[in-house]
Amino acid sequence: MQRTALLTLILASTALPSLADDAGQKFEAMLAADSLALFGVESPLGASAPESAETGFRKPDDTAAQLVSLAGGLQARFLTREAADSWDMMTPFPAENPTHLIACIEGDLEEIAPGKLNPGIQRLSLADGKVETILRGTSACDGIRTTPWGTIVFTEEDDNGRLYELLDPLNASGLVITDREAGTTSDPAMVITRTALPVMAWEGIGILPDGTIYAGDELRPGTDAANADGGAIFKFVPAAAHTGGAITSLDQSPLAAGKTYAMQVSCRPDEIQVGQGCETGAAAWIEIDPALARTDADAKAATGYYRPEDLHIDPAHAGEGVRFCVANTGNEGAQNNAEVICVIDRSPATIAMGDAEGKIDFTTEVARFIEGDEDFNSFDNLDFQPGTGNLFVIEDHTNGDIFACLRDGADRDVKSDGCIRVLSVADSSAEPTGFIFSEDGTKAWLSIQHSNDDAMAKVDDYGTDDILEISGFVLPTN
Repeated sequence: MQRTALLTLILASTALPSLADDAGQKFEAMLAADSLALFGVESPLGASAPESAETGFRKPDDTAAQLVSLAGGLQARFLTREAADSWDMMTPFPAENPTHLIACIEGDLEEIAPGKLNPGIQRLSLADGKVETILRGTSACDGIRTTPWGTIVFTEEDDNGRLYELLDPLNASGLVITDREAGTTSDPAMVITRTALPVMAWEGIGILPDGTIYAGDELRPGTDAANADGGAIFKFVPAAAHTGGAITSLDQSPLAAGKTYAMQVSCRPDEIQVGQGCETGAAAWIEIDPALARTDADAKAATGYYRPEDLHIDPAHAGEGVRFCVANTGNEGAQNNAEVICVIDRSPATIAMGDAEGKIDFTTEVARFIEGDEDFNSFDNLDFQPGTGNLFVIEDHTNGDIFACLRDGADRDVKSDGCIRVLSVADSSAEPTGFIFSEDGTKAWLSIQHSNDDAMAKVDDYGTDDILEISGFVLPTN
């Protein structure tokens, strides 16, 4: 049966009598009927997984299928059950034809055994599921990416969080952040603190080939002082742009030196006028001190958001400059149900300055792309699916869901053309995180984080998380 005929049958069905008068329900039915062509799954997941017991859910004899509810056509398998507890964001390495996942462990800085600090970075072999700890001593390691020059950058979601750069992650071992405040490490030739980049609560990271970096400060409004602004969006522009190829030593990295800027959205089209209510629209960038990124951005009236978390460059953007999207988590308890904002920076390496009359040539545009609701909220991780450009959005709460969202089409607005639910975590002590696609877009990897570990043995003197591979995504054939 042709999809058009199937859709006509669905809309005419007596099982859905209200659709004739409800355009929104008609649209949702269309998304469901055409989910294979639009989203690469046979059918959406209709509802979140039911709540489970807070303890005793995770057991040694689990199957992967018991841990998640999935959209039609998707399957799950374990990559490992021995990843460190609080395994969060991960990045495939190498960038092409990856053999491993390199991941941040979002645990607190602590001594877990005499003379032994918490795991901070681990690698996971895609071939056999072997997990190895590369580095210890981070505080809430969260954001992590493979750079275009072949290193790993990783960051901390801590009020004094740093960005670090790691060389040769497939062979590195035994590394330690020896003093976070001083920025010292056990082997500076292998891992180094990048002091030219902001000190803040890091998570999402977008990296351009020349070394330009976009990131947000995961700061809740009102945190530092009553009625204070939330986290700003930052841009680092390297002093010496990377021109291509892998580096062989960390002193060749474009992250060694540069300037940091905070995004400032204006309420006026021809000059800077900032304040509450100016979160979208035309924007410019103001230079700030990276060592005082949070306070300097606030003092200079950078635009604040509600806990900016994951951030990804849009690989399918065909217009001028670069487009990146950011998850603002919000607070569902306060009915602030999250949003994804997307930013187009038409001139990433150029900072617009005012002319003699103070007028600004705005190079950046900010728009809301997805707005949350009572069922779809607390946005955290994101990833663009290779091959479709659809944006997958992961919820930041227990029994969290993953939604797939279409790109904006040729309609009037600049928002996603619709979302469906594709996955839900069954364990009410756990949440989904770290979701990242393979380079061909047919499968993705996911951490089931924070699950109750009472029934599971410790590994490396630490609790464990499950890492799943989700497969079965069907890409368009034309």
